[in-house]
Amino acid sequence: MSRRPIALSAAVLLALTTAMATAPPEPPSMSANIRHLANVPKQPPFDGMSTPTTDLAFTGRHAIAGNFAGFTVYDIGDPRRPKTAARVLCPGAQNDVSVSGSLLFLSTDEPRSDDSCASTPSPAGGWEGIKIFDIGDPANPRYVRSIATPCGSHTNTLVPGRGRHRGSVFLYVSSYLIGQETNGCAAPHDKISIIEVPLGRPEQAAIVAEPVLFPDGGNPGGTGSTWYPTTGCHDLTAYPAKNLMAGACMGDGLLMDIADPLRPRVITRVQDTENFAFWHSAVFNQRGDTVVFGDELGGGFAPTCTAATGATRGANAIYSITGYGDQRTLVKRGYYKLPREQGQTENCVAHYGSIMPVLGRDIMVQAWYQGGVSVWEFTDPRRPREIAHFDRGPLSPTQLILGGAWSAYYYNGFIYVADTQLGLDVLELGDPRTRSAGLTRYREFNPQTQPAGLFG
Repeated sequence: MSRRPIALSAAVLLALTTAMATAPPEPPSMSANIRHLANVPKQPPFDGMSTPTTDLAFTGRHAIAGNFAGFTVYDIGDPRRPKTAARVLCPGAQNDVSVSGSLLFLSTDEPRSDDSCASTPSPAGGWEGIKIFDIGDPANPRYVRSIATPCGSHTNTLVPGRGRHRGSVFLYVSSYLIGQETNGCAAPHDKISIIEVPLGRPEQAAIVAEPVLFPDGGNPGGTGSTWYPTTGCHDLTAYPAKNLMAGACMGDGLLMDIADPLRPRVITRVQDTENFAFWHSAVFNQRGDTVVFGDELGGGFAPTCTAATGATRGANAIYSITGYGDQRTLVKRGYYKLPREQGQTENCVAHYGSIMPVLGRDIMVQAWYQGGVSVWEFTDPRRPREIAHFDRGPLSPTQLILGGAWSAYYYNGFIYVADTQLGLDVLELGDPRTRSAGLTRYREFNPQTQPAGLFG
């Protein structure tokens, strides 16, 4: 794909995921404190190798999983027996999701012929952005409207409205420009888009701000490990209770003040040209004084969990937030990398995860593609350590196939995993260190919008 090679298109995926090996996969490897409760395989038309499952969002007894072909609503009322409530065919990379009440927001980061769910790819330029669905009846989602955004929507982050904005939510749209410019996506792309969605009138949703985050152009790229110049953000994570947002923006990591949701302010910025190739995602701890940034070395395609790659590349970097107000800075304390070496046919790199609401500890659940799921503690950020894992092993002993856990999140007592090729997994962690997480129950959970837990 010419413009954004890290935004996986169907063509790229088809080239990378040829035929899956005929030999059955090995039994999963897992630590003694974790159990695999259930798997719901992908179903047509979502079951192709070029239609991976992507991100997850949660509302009540339902989990919604994005997929390059659309999205699936799962009923997880009984986590040991999850079932499919609805499948909506609506193609467009990557179809990352977030939810608010009865509304579902779907990100499209691929030029399409139009904004309908019958659209086709349009590489020379076309519609891309946010689609809104009504999922008040989870078994029968209804398409409400779309909003086109510059350079599309690779991901979206939901920020609840407050004060005069009560009754609305804001979607912070992350997108970026790499390579060839197309219609609606041109340099300098140094901004994000903010969409206001009136919850009672979602058909009136519209872009209300396009703040520039990199007036100086950001990281110029081509230095050390950094791949590309910063031309936008891959992911933004909000912590509304703290008025904070962390940005993973290609060559830069940001800490922002979002007290005024229409005017986010960059407080401080960091770079890591020695080890980080592509700043991919960010997670706060519960206290909001630490940020974990992930590096997507290899774009998710490569086997980077190897001895040759090392322990600080394709890893997480842990930063403490020091100081007060506008004088806050990010200070790097350490790195965490999956401790089990993976094979040359296993794409593996730090990917999506979330904080567990555990009393007195910083513990994160995280996906590593074919490296599986790692539960790790960084209460001492200088000495992070794994406390549990689940790993299926390679999809193929001979071919590098895009597969494994795209995202893994803790929600109301269980870990839910979006496996790119194998569907939805449910895990149960039984460990005294994480038992207090069971005291917290959420009615809704968007992983890029961190809730204020009991112990935050």
